[in-house]
Formats: sequence, C-alpha cells, structure tokens
Amino acid sequence: MLKEFKEFAMRGNVVDLAVGFILGGAFSTIVRSLVNDILMPPLGLLLGGVDFANLFITLGDAEYESLVEAQEAGAATINYGLFINNVIAFLILAFALFLIIKGMNSMKKKQEEVPAEAPPPPREQVLLEEIRDLLARK
Repeated sequence: MLKEFKEFAMRGNVVDLAVGFILGGAFSTIVRSLVNDILMPPLGLLLGGVDFANLFITLGDAEYESLVEAQEAGAATINYGLFINNVIAFLILAFALFLIIKGMNSMKKKQEEVPAEAPPPPREQVLLEEIRDLLARK
C-alpha cells in the first residue's frame, strides 16, 4: 500500500498540482498586497479619504473609532471594508488566471495547427517501390 501511494504521489499530475498550489498561494499573497497596499489607498483617497480596511458595522450599542479597537474590545462586527478588499483581490487574481489560461490555450492551439510530417515509409515499401521502378524500366 505504501508503494502504491508513493507511485501515486510521484505521478506528474500530482507533483504539477502541488507546485501550482504553492505558486498560487504565493501569487495570492502578492495580489493581496497589491490590493491592500497599492490600489486601495489611492482609491480611498479619491473617495474622500476612506480606509476600506476600516469600514465596519458594530453589532451592538458601543461605538468604536477603528476596526482594531472594536476587535480588541471583543465586539461583534461586520467587516464589509475587508470584504470589498477581498473581492477586488479575487477579481484581479481571477483575471490574471484567465490571461494565463488563455495564453496556454492559444499556445496549445498553435501546436495542434502545425501539421505533423508524414513518417517515412517502411524499408520494405521503399525496396518494393525500387523493384517496381526497375521492372517498369525493362
């Protein structure tokens, strides 16, 4: 059973999937940083100085100045600003994956369009053709 598991785990598809999963996680971190650290601050500034990460609704009577303050107090909150950040990160990630898959599909399509060269005829056929040609000349 251990041998079968080792054979399964070492198949190309499983290893490729693992590599893709790890790279996807790293890429997701980069996209999240792009959204939180580069895109959202200027967007918040354009919208009147709104910090999306600090948009929340407290589910209670208490008022808090920031999300961190509410979380430290243990208040129940709906963090719709963080949700907006995550939706934007998802859209960027989905678009990047779309572009990657579209590129891979176009490369695959180009490979399929290239006609394969006909294989050379078998040696017996070549010899028979030579014999036929010699007999036709006589």
